[in-house]
Amino acid sequence: MDREELLTAFRDTMRQVAATVYAITTAGEGERHGILATAVSSLSFDPPSLLVCINQSASVHAPLGQADRFCVNVLGTGNRDVADCFARGASGEERFKVGNWTQFQGLPVLADAQSALLCRRVLRQDFGTHSIFIGELEAAWHHGGVPLIYFDRQYIDLAASL
Repeated sequence: MDREELLTAFRDTMRQVAATVYAITTAGEGERHGILATAVSSLSFDPPSLLVCINQSASVHAPLGQADRFCVNVLGTGNRDVADCFARGASGEERFKVGNWTQFQGLPVLADAQSALLCRRVLRQDFGTHSIFIGELEAAWHHGGVPLIYFDRQYIDLAASL
């Protein structure tokens, strides 16, 4: 299999993997930064930690690399407007014009997200086109609800199958 065939097969495969949608946020130099992500995973329960994978060309990559903390906002179905705003090309502060954003320890936290996980960045590892950021949990809020799921280039309603 040549490289192009391999990449096409990989993309097609990953599009068929349903994933929760997250708004990864941070702040620095008086500005808020954020990006939508699906490459987030729990890493350890002791210490409680997450890993977040961010493309090195993403607008949030440099601010996240300089920040001590970041927030993983788990989007619920009621946060579709936030996901749409982040995805449609808004940048910087424009991304925070939609949604019920508050601050905790200087970080943007989506108050009505399904959950919010505030992390202290403890490690960054570059690999290929992305960087893996590992964060140790410092605070967490869980409000419940149904997560916003992305599958095959569209949002799906998991509630309909419950």
